[in-house]
Amino acid sequence: MKRSRLSSFIHHYKIPLLYGLSLAALLLVLKWLEVRILLIDHAFEVYIGGIALLFTALGIWLTRKLSRPRVETVLVEKEVYVQGGLPFAINEREVDQLGISKRELEVLGLMAEGLSNQEIADRLFVSLNTVKTHSSRLFEKMEVRRRTQAVEKGKRMNIIP
Repeated sequence: MKRSRLSSFIHHYKIPLLYGLSLAALLLVLKWLEVRILLIDHAFEVYIGGIALLFTALGIWLTRKLSRPRVETVLVEKEVYVQGGLPFAINEREVDQLGISKRELEVLGLMAEGLSNQEIADRLFVSLNTVKTHSSRLFEKMEVRRRTQAVEKGKRMNIIP
């Protein structure tokens, strides 16, 4: 009966294989004991190193999370009302319908020019509180909340150029 090559190899080198495996097992046990003794002798340093690694990883994660910009681009499309070549004429019907006074209309026109409340007050020779009062009444009458909404609605209604 003919033996296979593997079985003849194992039979021929049985003693050296067992010797090599036993040396590898012994080396594994010794390294394991060395690591264990190292951990016992330097346990404090190992714990401190582990904590340092943990907090370093946490710091890197937090930095990446918090420093990421939260900018989001939003495109807003709006209709732009352009009058074709005709000279501007105030829509008196809308002004009367809303009940806007001449002074409120002046304030709205100056808002459309981009002036602040203080600049409007200086230009009209009134106090800042008067401008704020005219603005708030104007916002109520036009049913808007902000200056930009009031200007946009005024242009759409042909109240201001």
